[in-house]
Amino acid sequence: MSVLVINCGSTSLKVAIVDANSGARLEELRVERLGTPQAAVHFADHSTSPAPATLDEVFTQLLPDWLDGLAADITCVGHRVVHGGPTFTSPTRINDQVFEQLQETVHLAPLHNPAGLAGIAGARQLLPNVPHVAVFDTAFHATIPPRASTYALPHELAKQHGLRRYGFHGTSHQFVAHRTAAFLQDDIRNLRIITCHLGGGCSVCAVEYGRSVETSMGMTPLEGLVMATRCGDVDPAALLHLMRSEDLTADALESLLNGESGLLGLTGGTSDFRDVERRAEEGDERCRLAIQVFCHRIRKYIGAYAAVMGGVDAIVFTAGIGQHSATVRHHVCQRLEFLGARLEEVANRELSLSASQSIAEFSARHSRVKLLAARTDEAWEIARLAEQVGASDTPTPTPRPIPVAISARHVHLTQATVEALFGDGHQLTPLKTLSQPGQFAAEEVVTLVGPKRSLPGVRVLGPTRNANQVEISRTDEFFLGIDAPIRASGDTANTPGITLLGTAGREVTLTGGVLCAWRHIHMTPEDATAFGVTDKDVVEVEVGDEGVRSLVFGDVLVRVSPHYQLEMHIDTDEGNAAELQRQDIGKLDVEEARRPGGTAIQLTKTPRHDGPNAS
Repeated sequence: MSVLVINCGSTSLKVAIVDANSGARLEELRVERLGTPQAAVHFADHSTSPAPATLDEVFTQLLPDWLDGLAADITCVGHRVVHGGPTFTSPTRINDQVFEQLQETVHLAPLHNPAGLAGIAGARQLLPNVPHVAVFDTAFHATIPPRASTYALPHELAKQHGLRRYGFHGTSHQFVAHRTAAFLQDDIRNLRIITCHLGGGCSVCAVEYGRSVETSMGMTPLEGLVMATRCGDVDPAALLHLMRSEDLTADALESLLNGESGLLGLTGGTSDFRDVERRAEEGDERCRLAIQVFCHRIRKYIGAYAAVMGGVDAIVFTAGIGQHSATVRHHVCQRLEFLGARLEEVANRELSLSASQSIAEFSARHSRVKLLAARTDEAWEIARLAEQVGASDTPTPTPRPIPVAISARHVHLTQATVEALFGDGHQLTPLKTLSQPGQFAAEEVVTLVGPKRSLPGVRVLGPTRNANQVEISRTDEFFLGIDAPIRASGDTANTPGITLLGTAGREVTLTGGVLCAWRHIHMTPEDATAFGVTDKDVVEVEVGDEGVRSLVFGDVLVRVSPHYQLEMHIDTDEGNAAELQRQDIGKLDVEEARRPGGTAIQLTKTPRHDGPNAS
């Protein structure tokens, strides 16, 4: 499928016709310095021509001639939109209603979104008969949990003004993470990857099992790393002091932070990293310090994100600096041995990426963590995502009812732990069968003893397992005083432990195994085929009465096995928030493809009179 990819900046425009399967450029052009006397159009054959005076003229004069003879092969148009705000968390097909909603995001990215909207308007007039899809820089980061996206500001003010971490460079981080998984010949859902997008703009992203869980840019692209002209992290009090002492307006301060800081400010006039490196080699101390500050900030974020994910399998450098600067890769990686990341200096110095080799390793042979450099291709990622959404007019499966199981806190134990808590040779006694085949609630209960408080009467579920696991809710977590990660059942690596009390004063202290269960849907392979999902896909679930949207459950894990029964599991906190009861059932309706995050699914609450209850 040939996708026209349009990337509109405030003074520039990139356009390419991209094969969504291979990433090959069939044609491309770019317009630079639009609206200035130096404006020019650069074509793929390296020829140039004067540019139209305005963006409107680009779409009414330049592109119609350029597309002459090519338009018939274009089946979809993908538009890069920098900021999707809280509304747009996945690639979205554009219609008049969506276009109006997009206009409400302008205040979140006043330098970028107006140009993107102008490009959408112009392209829809130019190519009215093909699907147009908005692909958002922020969308990949929609999976970041509230603990990472929330600023410590007054709640109502933050909610009113949309003050939260959104993250950017999402298409690049997403593309590179998947390219890394392919290079390592592993499923991305098994990997913890830190991606470092280092160019004029810079950001780091923690990609845990295919999902963004942290990123360095915040509400705007200003937060985080040192960039070409952006400052990155600065104490807000320092900015207030600067405003007062220099009598700066808000607009003047914004201009200073975005356009006069970063490498440009540190070096006293140089923002291109190649020039910074050259001047540093010639003895310029300010440029040497700039490189040290730049690399130190990256290393600091890598260490933090490894801690956030409880480890890391690969660290990847991409974009202009990440792909080409051996100096940066050396300085960033030289003190990461504590993570198991060991640099191979010769491989780093000689590393060179090309069209035939888009990713390469520069870690030592015995390094537990892979160090990689990769070419990013945001246009290809936009084309790929746009093609999926643009081609989603195929009929969807007929919705089927699905039981909603509200899962209370419970414990899975090994046989050895059962005997330690209840006596030698003790076997779990079934109390009642559960909805999932072969599982039962046992008569046995334990007391959970946390650092702060204890929870008595927690049910043990059978049969016994090969590892101990304690599943609690967020409310339980705070009550007990435990920081339990949200995990899929069975994924107990780097989880906290707890003490269990059984009968007759028996107790067992676990060194790990406590988690908050990742909300999930059990289904058979036949169900998965009908709904168009696969095992470990992550879906979004909308909950409402009679079609009225009331609550969205994001990041719902799909679990597929021939031994499962179709059922959605949420914990008691989430069930209460959605006002769901154990007697409710849901109806799944596949709405749109959301790769790599899975498929968007709508859950509509309907009355239920009988059927399996939750554990």
